[in-house]
Amino acid sequence: MSVNITPGKLREMKKEGEKITMLTAYDFPTAKIMEKTEIDAVLVGDSVGNTVLGYKNTIPVSMEEMLHHTKAVSRGLENPLLVGDMPFLSYQASIEDAVRNSGRFIKEADAEAVKIEGGSEFLEQIEKIIETGIPVMGHLGLTPQRIHQFGGYQPRGRTIQEAKKIYEDAKKLEEIGVFSIVLESIPRNLARKITEEVDVPTIGIGAGPDCDGQVLVFHDLLGWTEFSPKFLKRYADLISIIEEAVKDFQKEVRSGEFPDSEHSYGVDEEIREKLMNQLE
Repeated sequence: MSVNITPGKLREMKKEGEKITMLTAYDFPTAKIMEKTEIDAVLVGDSVGNTVLGYKNTIPVSMEEMLHHTKAVSRGLENPLLVGDMPFLSYQASIEDAVRNSGRFIKEADAEAVKIEGGSEFLEQIEKIIETGIPVMGHLGLTPQRIHQFGGYQPRGRTIQEAKKIYEDAKKLEEIGVFSIVLESIPRNLARKITEEVDVPTIGIGAGPDCDGQVLVFHDLLGWTEFSPKFLKRYADLISIIEEAVKDFQKEVRSGEFPDSEHSYGVDEEIREKLMNQLE
């Protein structure tokens, strides 16, 4: 039986040892699929930028684009928790920006929570958003909005200094009230330690199997992109399937095989004769 998933439900799942599943979605048809499969949470990620909109990374994605896609997804969801991803410069500059833009996800796009990249740098913004009444999902490790600072998409937390900061930031995020934390591209042992020592659920992507749940980008899971990091498992090869379908369509149109009588409209014979006579 379907259950409406809330931030509190995710915390219950952690306590009960039940794994959390989360995928991204950017449109209504995908949301309808998520609803049928009873996924626990759906993230309208700023990965829409490089996955759907053709940007080279997530940085150009605007608030208006995020709201547009979140609205579309919300129309197809009922039970999974819907999380909107705060895009670059929607929260970094000020507390006022952070509260206003997170509120737009809830008020205008019908999201139920927001996700924010970063730790100690943005504690004031995150805390104020939570005080406003908006649930926040944290995001530590590889944070794609900082790829220019990081120099690319390399895993984080491989040095003592980086690992210590990620661990301490996770504890700080828990303390101010986030309901879960995404851990992206960090060593498995670091993710395990964080998962064991915080009461909020951890959701991994490239952080090993010891997190409380896992998230993948929907298009990556389907093999609909050429993105191929170590952590990605493709569960389908949709690009090949789509290419073959398009080629079959072209072939049948050019040969006259499509459309045939089965795919064409007709009318009653008597009506057809009268119609044709009137057209002569």
